[in-house]
Amino acid sequence: MASTQEKATPCCIPKTKDAIINSNNKTSSSSSTDILQNWSLAGSDPSMDPIPKTASMATLIRPVDPISDPPPTKTPTNKGISIMPRAQTSHPLDPLSAAEISVAVATVRAAGATPEVRDSMRFIEVVLVEPDKHVVALADAYFFPPFQPSLLPRTKGGPVIPSRLPSRQARLIVYNKKSNETSIWVVELSEVHAATRGGHHRGKVISSKVVPNVQPPMDAMEYAECEAVVKDFPPFREAMKRRGIEDMDLVMVDPWCVGYHSTADAPSRRLAKPLIFCRTESDCPMENGYARPVEGIHVLVDMQNMVVIEFEDRKLVPLPPADPLRNYTAGETRGGVDRSDVKPLQIIQPEGPSFRVNGNFIEWQKWNFRIGFTPREGLVIYSVAYVDGSRGRRPVAHRLSIVEMVVPYGDPNDPHYRKNAFDAGEDGLGKNAHSLKKGCDCLGYIKYFDAHFTNFTGGVETIENCVCLHEEDHGILWKHQDWRTGLAEVRRSRRLSVSFVCTVANYEYGFFWHFYQDGKIEAEVKLTGILSLGALQPGETRKYGTTIAPGLYAPVHQHFFVARMDMAVDCKPGEAFNQVVEVNLKVEEPGKNNAHNNAFYAEEELHRSELQAMRDCNPLTARHWIVRNTRNVNRTGQLTGFKLVPGSNCLPLAGSEAKFLRRAAFLKHNLWVTPYAHEEMYPGGEFPNQNPRVGEGLATWVKQNRSLEEADIVLWYVFGVTHVPRLEDWPVMPVERIGFMLMPHGFFNCSPAVDVPPSTTTDLELKENDIATKPIQNGIIAKL
Repeated sequence: MASTQEKATPCCIPKTKDAIINSNNKTSSSSSTDILQNWSLAGSDPSMDPIPKTASMATLIRPVDPISDPPPTKTPTNKGISIMPRAQTSHPLDPLSAAEISVAVATVRAAGATPEVRDSMRFIEVVLVEPDKHVVALADAYFFPPFQPSLLPRTKGGPVIPSRLPSRQARLIVYNKKSNETSIWVVELSEVHAATRGGHHRGKVISSKVVPNVQPPMDAMEYAECEAVVKDFPPFREAMKRRGIEDMDLVMVDPWCVGYHSTADAPSRRLAKPLIFCRTESDCPMENGYARPVEGIHVLVDMQNMVVIEFEDRKLVPLPPADPLRNYTAGETRGGVDRSDVKPLQIIQPEGPSFRVNGNFIEWQKWNFRIGFTPREGLVIYSVAYVDGSRGRRPVAHRLSIVEMVVPYGDPNDPHYRKNAFDAGEDGLGKNAHSLKKGCDCLGYIKYFDAHFTNFTGGVETIENCVCLHEEDHGILWKHQDWRTGLAEVRRSRRLSVSFVCTVANYEYGFFWHFYQDGKIEAEVKLTGILSLGALQPGETRKYGTTIAPGLYAPVHQHFFVARMDMAVDCKPGEAFNQVVEVNLKVEEPGKNNAHNNAFYAEEELHRSELQAMRDCNPLTARHWIVRNTRNVNRTGQLTGFKLVPGSNCLPLAGSEAKFLRRAAFLKHNLWVTPYAHEEMYPGGEFPNQNPRVGEGLATWVKQNRSLEEADIVLWYVFGVTHVPRLEDWPVMPVERIGFMLMPHGFFNCSPAVDVPPSTTTDLELKENDIATKPIQNGIIAKL
């Protein structure tokens, strides 16, 4: 992932004099935090930047060179820690650069035993091997911001600072197209070579192993090739001709992974079962082709050899008529006329943003964290901490991400019963992310980050402007007016949002992490896109969906997401002092303690082991969970903590023997808690595609029933939405939001938002006389 000066742009703001940052803004040259701030407007004059482009981290530490070990005669001192004169160029948690990915691919390819093996290698994923937590602490203490030596335990005689950090490593998932084998490789990267030779150095293979009986995620190149193979298959063309379609340019073939329903889906073959759709007009690239599903055709494709191995035209279902309301582009909506009364809305920050960025390190309103990105999870948030006055930097979480999502459909008819997509594990949320250059999803002053991936053949692809970082106004933060004096105090809330958006077939998902001034963290998913439809026979209806248009219905389905949260509430690296407490509100029993029958209280229960911590949401008791530090207390003597507050949620609407639950046993509960284990990353196992093993992953790990009484806690929160489609969801679905909150609970001694300053009136605010208003009709109200 790249972070560059040019990525900081005032998005969606017309280039007018009102939108130009004032070059006379006051800046401080003495503050190291100001030195870290490195901003410019895209296309602007460098002289107008509040801080020169050359003022960066290089002011504090010189460029990378190998660091020699200190002389043996020099003894450590505890009289102060000097910042390293030279440093690594990449933090241990920074995503792999394009050069590092090239190094890793070249290293593995060169290690192939024969030219045939090398030619058959397909690269599914190349990601950073995330180092142990003590290595991250070492980097943050002495090599990179926040430069906090207190992150490491004190040692007698003072700390011994190594000359450099361990070399970065890459982990590769490689599919052999000839042998149908999947292997995992670990490659050590030479940072200097990767940076200075454009990725031509080959690195060093640390390990490699073949993983039997699995299929890795599918790739976009495979999907494109599968579509071409199906459209060229003569029996398929004949079947489409029976439905009145001879122009194959109108046909859309969406390959779906087959899942696992029987031994016929075993991973000994790499399989896809496509869904077929057909557009109406070949000269309209933005036509909604999902408005005409093709039913009755069964196709099974061998993705290893790219051949159709099963085909049957089972039932001739007429194509639905062209729906006049199917399109969603400008001028194509209902009535053919767009609204004309929407006035421009500009978000202007004349002094720039309140956040600071150095590489992937973010500071904002006492929060600081690092941004990462993987092909599977997409956005990852590392090392979340809050700077709390004299108490210094207080950790909250080591790693936050969405690690899996599952979309099961509720129609038992073919082909819909097989639609059980694992969008992260079978496709990859990060690999399907959007470049936000193609459509502005945010307003205001935005910092963008690029993401780098390998493609199927080992080349490096870059998604420009993949991650968006910006501030948002969020209404009232707090307010009180004294009714006796009429005096009032009010503060406006703002939040920092980090987000990306991806498309998986017909659906779009926006993933957001919001940080608030009152210490809250919110995870939010925004669902939009196009419904996956089925075709109906004339006069037919189905109870398992909603009729959207003549001949069209949308099956009921659910969307589930799994957040993995490696917590570290008030824990320094290496400390395992967290526990999880469940809180339920209880009504007091009638009696002398509840004479008026109005009493209720919060009852707490400590989750002592993994099996005890398999829990579900319960809105009737306002159930929530608190992650507490067992060694730190607040001013009232209570343990400090952060609580997980559920939003709206659901459980799978399926029988216990549902086929998709073989692979998604983790959906059976909303909350799971485990002690941290480096290899336990994905709740359905690393390879859910065609996985024949029942309950692999989280449901199996917790059977160890490990202790949670004082541990390095990982929360697995499963949240979902049940979608009964509406006509208003067509032709493109308005955003539906789901998520949860991480909220301080006894973490602070009082409200952390009480020091937010009041808003100030600026010249940019519109005066009342500048706004056209309608006269008040009610005479009494007018007099008031």
